[in-house]
Amino acid sequence: MLLLRLPKRLPPKWPRRRKRRLKLLQRLPQRRHPKPHPKPHRKRKSPSPPKATPAAKPSPSPDLNSPASRFDSPKKDNRSMPEITASMVRELREKAGAGMMECKKALTAADGNIEAAFDELRKSGLKTAAKKAGRSTSDGRLMASVSEDGHTGAMVSIACETDFVAKTPDFEGFLNDLCAHVLANTPADAEECLAQDWTHGGTVADALAALIGKLGENILIDGVQAYAAPSGQVAAYVHHDQKKGALVNVETGSDKASASDCLRDLCMHIVVFNPDAIDRDAVDNETVEREKAIIRENLAGKPEEIQEKIMSGQLEKFFAQRVITEQPWIKDDKSTVGKALTAGLGDGTRLSAFRRFQLGN
Repeated sequence: MLLLRLPKRLPPKWPRRRKRRLKLLQRLPQRRHPKPHPKPHRKRKSPSPPKATPAAKPSPSPDLNSPASRFDSPKKDNRSMPEITASMVRELREKAGAGMMECKKALTAADGNIEAAFDELRKSGLKTAAKKAGRSTSDGRLMASVSEDGHTGAMVSIACETDFVAKTPDFEGFLNDLCAHVLANTPADAEECLAQDWTHGGTVADALAALIGKLGENILIDGVQAYAAPSGQVAAYVHHDQKKGALVNVETGSDKASASDCLRDLCMHIVVFNPDAIDRDAVDNETVEREKAIIRENLAGKPEEIQEKIMSGQLEKFFAQRVITEQPWIKDDKSTVGKALTAGLGDGTRLSAFRRFQLGN
């Protein structure tokens, strides 16, 4: 068997490729590159001394009596603008309740006059309120306030567009001030409240318009109510979502400390069951006659004696659903509201008035 010994190194192939490449380059026409012209030698110049600038000639003063001066460029107003200090802005903010930049713009437009700036803010607030008036108000807050002795109390509800605005300090501050205003001035309804004088100047409507202009949403006073009970107690309850509540006026000989728990349960009962009237006489006659007509229609064809008994039983259920003193008590459905008040506050206790509040209806 023959064994062939291979060389340690194989001849490289690059010399062949190099020869081929040289042959191809020889066939191509050679390019002749022109030699670059040498740059001429430039002598450096010695620095020349700086030239003296001629003095500016004074411009002749314009002749004001000449007709050509009328068509010259307008003259600058040398009157100094009034200086708007931080104390002025703070005073206007405390008076109007507007933002810092809005107060500063109003003071600048009014040349530093605080009263004129306040009127300017009121006008801008009314314009903004008019633009927002058509928007829906499905959110808001309730607030109640009762005196220390329990003889007076008030509740207000303010509606706005979003929950974000209802949580702002400006909205809550206005709600607190409005509740104190209603407790002190006892307006009959929201319209009368808007026309009353506001503690910070202007009317309640002006303060509401300024709040709308500042927060940028439609805000409405949904309802106000104030009660006074010289010989009784006033109590209030606001649900945890601050959108439902009730205010009651009860004639009783008990003081605030002993009557607070029972009256709080009464307010909660009103929020849950939503009664229509205090007694049967307060129920609308048209509603009663409509209910009687429905009952008679269902009893057609039965004897008259049976119809009368069924009619009386159906009306008892009807009044028990709508009259608060006849409704089942929230903590004991075997008892009524009237009996529960007598048991909790003593004989002679009588519910004089109540009102239920709810936002978003």
